[in-house]
Amino acid sequence: MVEIRPAQALRLLHRTALAQSHEAGPDLTLRQTAILLTIYLEPPPHTVRGLAERLGVRKPVITRALDTMGRMDLLERRRDPADARVVLVRRTVKGSLYVSHMADRLVAEAGALNR
Repeated sequence: MVEIRPAQALRLLHRTALAQSHEAGPDLTLRQTAILLTIYLEPPPHTVRGLAERLGVRKPVITRALDTMGRMDLLERRRDPADARVVLVRRTVKGSLYVSHMADRLVAEAGALNR
């Protein structure tokens, strides 16, 4: 486990957000980032209802975020073949690359904190 002080944690968040804002590509809100990371870090299946419960928000909030991230090809939604009432949220190759790049950026910025 890596230990950092609160000021370092905030500096890491700030540096990472700045780096992300200067790059071409998707510009996600914090909520969208939380949803995306939930999908990519927690085991599937992911549903609109499950994401809403996990993040403590209403389903329309999740739906709007998924609409936006779906247009960015960071994830996709499909009806569950076993139950058409259920909408499954799935990872995409572009989303996987985005999350991987996000992790690399965090590691780089964390390393820069120690310099």
